[in-house]
Amino acid sequence: MKNFILSISILALISCQSNQDKSKHLMEEEITEITTPNPPSVASIKMSLEKDGFKIFDYVDEKTGDTIIMQQYFIAFLKKGPNRSQNKAEADSLQQLHLEHLGKMYEAGYADISGPFGDNGQIRGITIYNTPTLKMADSLANMDPMVKAGRLIIEIHPWWAAKGFNLR
Repeated sequence: MKNFILSISILALISCQSNQDKSKHLMEEEITEITTPNPPSVASIKMSLEKDGFKIFDYVDEKTGDTIIMQQYFIAFLKKGPNRSQNKAEADSLQQLHLEHLGKMYEAGYADISGPFGDNGQIRGITIYNTPTLKMADSLANMDPMVKAGRLIIEIHPWWAAKGFNLR
């Protein structure tokens, strides 16, 4: 009889522990569901982009079945300008102002990526503008202190990329 009571007690403890583990797991799932927001739908992303004046199209990826939204961006090539006669102090000051301008463009959401080229060619770098129009991208690019000083000139082209894809 003692063994029977001991066996029942052990089974009860195991059952309680198992239920606690299940409860803990369910609570973790509920917390995850509460704290993990659902990503916006493709339809809502498209509606928002179109409302803001962006040119887009979409297609279905054959491998995944996902709808991919393609958005038109504007890529600005920063090229050597006609006025490169600044002394070192002036050029360094313009470079600092140039970097601050690009940082502001990024923070404001107008520029998604910028960077210099690694050679000493005519094209010094690029900026990819996330704006609905060429006119807006051109205006923002021409606000760059390096461009205003004539040290750089801008050449802009429309460029299409998948919305939300990261560089690898």
